[in-house]
Amino acid sequence: MTKNTRKAEPSFYQSVQNYFDNAAQHTGLHQGLLDQIKACNAVYRMHFPVKVGNEYKVIEAYRVQHSHHRTPTKGGIRYSNHVNQEEVMALATLMTYKCAIVDVPFGGAKGGVKINPWEFTPHQLEKITRRYTTELLRRNAIGPSIDVPAPDYGTGGREMAWIYDTYRTFKGDDIDAAGCVTGKPVNQSGIRGRTEATGRGVFYGIREAVSYKDDMAKIGLEPGLEGKTMVIQGLGNVGSHTAIISQDEGGAKIVGVSEVEGAIYKADGMDIHDVLKFRKETGSILNYPGATSFEKKDRYAVLEFECDILVPAALENQITAENAARIKAKIIAEAANGPVTSEGEAILLAAGKIIIPDVYLNAGGVTVSYFEWLKNLSHMRFGRMEKRFNQNTYANIVELVERLTGHTISDKEKALIARGADEIDLVRSGLEETMITAYGQVREVLKQKKNVSDLRTAAFVNAINKIASDYLSLGIFP
Repeated sequence: MTKNTRKAEPSFYQSVQNYFDNAAQHTGLHQGLLDQIKACNAVYRMHFPVKVGNEYKVIEAYRVQHSHHRTPTKGGIRYSNHVNQEEVMALATLMTYKCAIVDVPFGGAKGGVKINPWEFTPHQLEKITRRYTTELLRRNAIGPSIDVPAPDYGTGGREMAWIYDTYRTFKGDDIDAAGCVTGKPVNQSGIRGRTEATGRGVFYGIREAVSYKDDMAKIGLEPGLEGKTMVIQGLGNVGSHTAIISQDEGGAKIVGVSEVEGAIYKADGMDIHDVLKFRKETGSILNYPGATSFEKKDRYAVLEFECDILVPAALENQITAENAARIKAKIIAEAANGPVTSEGEAILLAAGKIIIPDVYLNAGGVTVSYFEWLKNLSHMRFGRMEKRFNQNTYANIVELVERLTGHTISDKEKALIARGADEIDLVRSGLEETMITAYGQVREVLKQKKNVSDLRTAAFVNAINKIASDYLSLGIFP
């Protein structure tokens, strides 16, 4: 009998540590400093009872603060049956590097509550969320200058509003209380553009990556996103917004999508708005007109669909050593956290594929969360002071051009040219600038470091060097 000698697939957390170790050797930093950057500084594990119906359930929950090189720490809270300590540690660790890459001045953190949110009523979820917030307050693990949560898988604006309200109940004298959590509804001190932020950031990152002619030539593609075929795994918040914006603003052709019920493929493309409408009406993407359907048991075939760009926007560990060789996409754009294991990545890179790493690509969420946090601390909506001034200035310029040229500009054109920026315009502009600048920095590391040959390693090198600079400036490491 032959023994199975196949190497075990690394866990999500181990993959993150492997990526760190691979990059660390290219930094020239001493081991003590690298060990400090790598380590999780604080891990909180909680168990608390919540009455559900006529019985009490003991809920398991976590909050991990990976690094305090900058404060507050920052990271989402996910509700999932798959939550465990190692997963939350991995996500918190990624957040540290993610914030450094996009120059957001936070340390990384993450939270998790081990429940299936769809098994509870809204009232029960509210009780769980408020109790979890209370447990964080007891540990001094939440606050605008301490640790600032945000939405993640299984949570959204509703849960963030409950967290904010609970925090205010205990900290009524904190004038900056609104900054204790981000991703709140706009009418409760949130910011416009936060819901779409991660997906929009993914779009900006992909668009920037495919704009370089030399890079695209290596994989046999023309530069630009227009006309590129794209497959999206997962139509949650991130996947759906990535698909919509890539199609509407980038001209990408969506040829395949998947959800929990299965996957569909249509080689000549499909309108993502129509797909989402079809799913809302029928409860499933399966049997979408003109598309080939793959049942639930075959839904992972979506990863192997023929396309230019594959966007894994679901959960971690989707592309592994087992299926990496069957991936046909030339670009893998990691919209989810950790969708490719370190073993799977080695196979993809050996095949000449480009991986746009999660640690950069899905940083749009934390970037716009940073904008929301700044708004909360300043107690002012973005655009309030300058919008009318800019609008009047632009209008005066348009009138001057009309007088000097004798050309009359239509009212519609005037309204477009002379419009002052609203909050959503400034948020999108700031996010676009952030993603373009960050990609340029990562690509520069890739060019400068002769032994670095992939974007993920370059991104980690960039992050590690920035974090090390913070520690060195504090005098902790001479």
